Amino acid sequence: NIARGLDGAGATFRDVVRLTFYVTDWHPGKIGQFTAGVQAVAQEIDLPDPMPPASLIGVAALYEPAVLVEIEATAVLEG
Repeated sequence: NIARGLDGAGATFRDVVRLTFYVTDWHPGKIGQFTAGVQAVAQEIDLPDPMPPASLIGVAALYEPAVLVEIEATAVLEG
């Protein structure tokens, strides 16, 4: 969804300067699964390596029970 939103604004993940991940039921033992999930889609969405600065915030729930992760991306485009 983020890739589509960026595309609609004429941007890509190369224009993203900040990511925030909201993860339900977070605990540090999940970091391996989380990292593997990000790596699994990184090439497909052309996520730069290294990634832009990111925060991971544990939350009790998101807008639907089946949603486990929500991502917020901030992109900057030259004017």
